[in-house]
Amino acid sequence: MNITRENKDALNAVVTVAIEKDDYATKVEKILTDYRKTANIPGFRKGHVPMGMVKKQYGKAVLIDEVNKLIQDGLNKYLTEEKLDVLGQPLPKPQDDIDWSSENFSFEFELGLAPDFKVDLKSKKAITHYNIKADDKMIDDQIINIQKQYGKLISQDTVTKDSEITGTFTNEAEEIDNKVTLTLDKFKGKATEKQFVGAKVGDVITLKTKGLYEDDHELMHALKVEHDKAHGLNIEVNFEISEINKRELAELDQELFDKLFGKDGVKSVTELKDKIREDAEKQFVQQSDQKLLNDVTEHLVENTKFDLPAEFLTKWMQTAGETTMDEATAKDEYEKSEKSLRYQLIEAKIMEANGLKVDFEDVKESAKAMIKMQMAQFGQMNPTDKELDDIAARVLSNQEEVKRLSEQVVSQKLLNLYKEQANVKTKELTYDKFVKEVYGDK
Repeated sequence: MNITRENKDALNAVVTVAIEKDDYATKVEKILTDYRKTANIPGFRKGHVPMGMVKKQYGKAVLIDEVNKLIQDGLNKYLTEEKLDVLGQPLPKPQDDIDWSSENFSFEFELGLAPDFKVDLKSKKAITHYNIKADDKMIDDQIINIQKQYGKLISQDTVTKDSEITGTFTNEAEEIDNKVTLTLDKFKGKATEKQFVGAKVGDVITLKTKGLYEDDHELMHALKVEHDKAHGLNIEVNFEISEINKRELAELDQELFDKLFGKDGVKSVTELKDKIREDAEKQFVQQSDQKLLNDVTEHLVENTKFDLPAEFLTKWMQTAGETTMDEATAKDEYEKSEKSLRYQLIEAKIMEANGLKVDFEDVKESAKAMIKMQMAQFGQMNPTDKELDDIAARVLSNQEEVKRLSEQVVSQKLLNLYKEQANVKTKELTYDKFVKEVYGDK
């Protein structure tokens, strides 16, 4: 077998695989001999079928199968030995006129080659890494929420500003019939609050849905309607009050602290505030790191310039999936996935250039950290190493979980690298200001 390559340009090549009779003859002969021993053909005893008849009946199929195996094995070996970084898979050039009665064969395959490029982590403009702090207002609000959550409900005769009101939203024409518990501070306008204050159980209040809440997602949950329907919904709904309560705040005492953090985990309001601040800022770190990772990724994709074998990849995508695509669909799919493909190449280049690898121990430790965190949420603060190893083994038996954890490990390694090598500036601000700066609103 002889394999040669002709480079059409920097991103495209054609590989020719030439197969001669000596490459396959012995193997084909052996398979046909084995067939002869077991062939069951009427008029002949088992094992005594003439070889000519066996070749006539099975010869072509065996030959095609063996030649295809030779091609596949030869191509894989060639790509490895030549250290060719290919995109997709080799595409066979159409050959409808193969003469399988001849002794020698030649096949051509198109290759899409990965581009050669360099990645510069140092952007001219610094990328912001946010250091998000929990301010006093956030801590105080969280304490109030805790006091409400663990407080007592006291029945009321009439609605006041701080009541918790249970009732049912209805609109017969729109088939709305949903029981909820709400508080007046969630409504957008003061006029709605005035409609409720002083109302009693059994009263029915008519409300307009347009502008009822600041966020239409609140309306979606209140009325239990589809997402698209909630946006811009402009109808009247009735709300019949069935229960009115006032929530008495729980005392900030040792009994509450122990419920929240275990016995003597927190011993004062000051320690409670410190604990809430610490937990909140841990979550902020995850959010800030993800924002940095996204921003560096976006910068690299936009500023690392290289060409791709677009025509080859479009053609490859037509047959790469479970179902065959036509040319127009494949072109559309390629355009949608081009940005992702570019980042995959950039990521691989960065990993290789910096010696970053993900091995099984990395994935296992990531699994154990995840398990430990989940167990802590259910009060199991100190699991043994054996417990963690046993659960991790079950998690890692799932290939989808292994893939997900591996991707998380890669992201963490890249994040650490970006913090060290990218042009990053730190900006400290509160969570509210972070949301406003990054997302444009609160």
